[in-house]
Amino acid sequence: MELDQLIDRHLARLRAEVGVSPHTYKAYADDLMRFTRFAQEEFSITAAERVGRELVLCFQAAEADRGIGARTQARRLSALRGLFRFAVSERVVEESPLADLKQPRQRRRLPSTLSEKDVENLLDAADRTRTPLRDRALLEVLYGSGLRVTEALGLTLDRLHLDESALRVVGKGDRERVVPLGRPAKRALERYIDVERPRLARAGARHEIFLSPRGNKLSRQAIFALVRRLAEAAGLESAPSPHGLRHAFATHLVERGADLRAVQSLLGHASISTTEVYTHVSRAHLREVHGKHHPRERAWSRSEGRKRT
Repeated sequence: MELDQLIDRHLARLRAEVGVSPHTYKAYADDLMRFTRFAQEEFSITAAERVGRELVLCFQAAEADRGIGARTQARRLSALRGLFRFAVSERVVEESPLADLKQPRQRRRLPSTLSEKDVENLLDAADRTRTPLRDRALLEVLYGSGLRVTEALGLTLDRLHLDESALRVVGKGDRERVVPLGRPAKRALERYIDVERPRLARAGARHEIFLSPRGNKLSRQAIFALVRRLAEAAGLESAPSPHGLRHAFATHLVERGADLRAVQSLLGHASISTTEVYTHVSRAHLREVHGKHHPRERAWSRSEGRKRT
């Protein structure tokens, strides 16, 4: 079977049966097509049956030479693993050429986190936009409930339960979860839906909560651009992504003693290992608190300061 044909069938299954997110679908499609081009251009290989371990290793080496980072390489290898697991299940090949290949080693990266003051400044800046009620409500939901951008964009009126202070969210893999809606976020949503949303929705009947000025569903690009503008208006040193509000949500909960399993549930993480990164952020915060407030540490800092002067 031709690689192109195998990839088309595999991607169709991911979309129809597995229910991967559009973002993941696009990333895997790009990764697999990049591998296919490499196989064709460098080794004149077009058939799935001819892909061997050596070809995959050559592809990894070429990617590394191009400066592709370990994180992206690992994702591409994961896409190839999935493709050839599917090929084995469909009896296109007898064994996956990636059976004994290890993932590239990745450095554990801690998410950069907005401080509580940074978040307050962003929220204040949202009050000065052309659509202040929508923008305040959007940021309150991203930070107050820890939603992914795609989850916030996918919120519809029937998934908003203001009486119960809750949201029904559809996350990765079409997994649904119920997340609490804090009082500031609830109040911001009530004001937006009562006052500003009817004006935005005048162009047509839309079910999504967050709408553009033309009455359409708000796009990812619009949210990224909005957060950049708000960061500049708020005087933040660097512009966070909207996902930074989700990181801040989790980090601030852990710093204040929230149970990690509860945070995992709120974030919709399938594995606790994904959530555990926030314990490292919390430890860094605890070290900072210890250094600033423990009497011995403070005395040491003062004595060292006198020595340097």
